[in-house]
Amino acid sequence: MQTKKNTATAPYDDFSKFLPHISIDCCVFGFHENQLKILLIKWEKFGVWSLPGGFIFPEESVDAAAKRILQERTSLQNIFLEQFKIFGEVNRTNLPGSREMLERSEVDSQTQQWLLQRTISLGYYALVDFSKAIPTTTPLIADCRWWDISKVPHLIHDHADIVKHALKALQGHLLNKPIGLNLLPTKFTMTELRRLYETILGKTIDRRNFEKKMLKLGILDRLDEVKTDVGHKAPVLYRFNLATYDELLNADFGFGF
Repeated sequence: MQTKKNTATAPYDDFSKFLPHISIDCCVFGFHENQLKILLIKWEKFGVWSLPGGFIFPEESVDAAAKRILQERTSLQNIFLEQFKIFGEVNRTNLPGSREMLERSEVDSQTQQWLLQRTISLGYYALVDFSKAIPTTTPLIADCRWWDISKVPHLIHDHADIVKHALKALQGHLLNKPIGLNLLPTKFTMTELRRLYETILGKTIDRRNFEKKMLKLGILDRLDEVKTDVGHKAPVLYRFNLATYDELLNADFGFGF
């Protein structure tokens, strides 16, 4: 997976330019080789992993800030983005070990105070095409990479809890709205779509029942093409019908898996 480095640090070296006491944390999900992935960053000075996130400029809406943050980390635009929960525990950014971590990092005292202040975080999840996203680092971020959702390392603050709630929100989305447009390639097989659903839900879905429900929804167009380079009978390819997909995206229809 290609990684890009952005050498610009401003304005993230001056926290005074942002609104105090409020931040954004993003769970960026991708799907690759039948595995649900999540994008994480490792901070240069702190040596710890976290969700991609950041702060909000006074002139920005919260959604605009989330889109900016995600574009900086993935180089993608027009990302599917959903705000799912507000995290506001009193000590969420000052949990045991947080202050010691900052002291070891030797960041200046003003930055330490900013990062340890009580901060409410808006949780977003994003669904992106794994093959098109370019994980991007900066001088402040030592690493930015995909992790299997089952192998997430220790995360800073309450970010493990944020991931847990994001998965729950994603599962709820999947049961009431179509999913896959932002996670699968343009052309895909019915098996690939079913495995996406199974991976997110964490359970096996009956193949015939799944196919019947998907076709009944009208969100799939069957193509006169088959998947190539497979060692068995070539499966038929599908793509999403964007008009029907968008219509159902704005209406709760209930899947019942």
